[in-house]
Amino acid sequence: MSPTAKAPCPPARHGRPDAVKPEARSPDAETTTALRLPLLGGVLALCASYRSQRFSRHVHEEYALGRIESGALGFRYRGAQVVAPAGSLSLAQPGVPHDGASAVPEGWRYHMLYLPPTALAQALPAGASLPHFRPGVIEDAALADLFGRVHGLLMTPQAPSLAKQTRLLALLAAWIARHGDDHPAAPPIGREPGAVGQTLAILAERFAEDVRLEELAAATGLSPWHLARAVTRHTGLPPHAHLLEYRCRAARDRLAGPESLADIALAVGFADQSHLTRVFRARFGLPPGAWRKIVQDKRCRPR
Repeated sequence: MSPTAKAPCPPARHGRPDAVKPEARSPDAETTTALRLPLLGGVLALCASYRSQRFSRHVHEEYALGRIESGALGFRYRGAQVVAPAGSLSLAQPGVPHDGASAVPEGWRYHMLYLPPTALAQALPAGASLPHFRPGVIEDAALADLFGRVHGLLMTPQAPSLAKQTRLLALLAAWIARHGDDHPAAPPIGREPGAVGQTLAILAERFAEDVRLEELAAATGLSPWHLARAVTRHTGLPPHAHLLEYRCRAARDRLAGPESLADIALAVGFADQSHLTRVFRARFGLPPGAWRKIVQDKRCRPR
């Protein structure tokens, strides 16, 4: 199950410098796409499809968690031969030997996350021991669904880092709480109005930047996961939703001026015009071009 056992991958054609796509490794068009993310100490997100691939017995330095999208993966783990069918989650704890091969003739397709221990530590109370997971296969439809949504977000280049970090921490916290042995409870959310207010003030001032959760945590004195939960509890929205709200408001205000939609998108922090249009429509119910027409027609109307 290791993506690092092969030769270095050439750059992918879509132009993202941190995405890699190796050549097909067998006549049956096996493919792998991986994206290295500078989140929570470094996370590798992987999409792979295999048929005849057989991974030799190996260990990971990271936690390996993945969802089987189709087919089935078989591997020997903790002295037993296990099978992860479609819809289940496969898991490998750091340092635990395992192999991997198809358990069905059609092979398997999966989405994986390779997570350093430091990433899981951020979803735990300060000083808590890292979680221990015994099974190599997890049958948990709700967690698998959450994994799929988070993995898709992580593979979306234009998504804010704040959204990726917060959603990933939520996934890790749910995974630890539901399947970790002797996992410590997350600290309760109390009254943190000062930290929440400070977070919103920072986001309101720096909405055009790709603000990271650890920056907000350092400014408020809370851990990243505690801060994200506190903001959500006190305001009803997670930090990244507030960031998008401030960007949408700034874009709306600029629509009265002469700037192009593409320039406005970049100025307020969106990846491009299409990203602005999608988020703006979801927030205000119509695309920015239509909003601009309403505003400018109103200004030009004779008194």
